[in-house]
Amino acid sequence: MQSIYSPLYLQIYQREGTRWFFHPGKVFYNAHGISTDLESTLERNGLTKMKVLVELFRINGGKPGYYLANIRDKKYYYCGDEWASVKAKFKELGIGRDEPNYHS
Repeated sequence: MQSIYSPLYLQIYQREGTRWFFHPGKVFYNAHGISTDLESTLERNGLTKMKVLVELFRINGGKPGYYLANIRDKKYYYCGDEWASVKAKFKELGIGRDEPNYHS
C-alpha cells in the first residue's frame, strides 16, 4: 500500500470480511500541537469509532473495500476495492494532485 497525505478530518478505513481497519496518515504539519490519535480526533468532532463505522456500513452495506470518513462534515464515501480508488476519490473531492513526472 502506498502512502497518502490528507487532511486530518478525512480518514481512510478498509473493510475486509467482517473487520474494519483504520489507515492513519502521517502528520507533516501540526501548527497547534493538537493530539492526532484516532480517539482524540473523533472526540473533537463529536464522534466515536462505532458511530463512524455504522455510517460507513450504511453507505454500502459493509461491502469490502476502502471508505473515506469526513469527520468534520459528517460525510461518508465508498471508494472501491483498490488503493488507487482512494486516491481517485480524493481527487474527485478536490484534494491532491498527480505526482510530477521527473523523467522527461
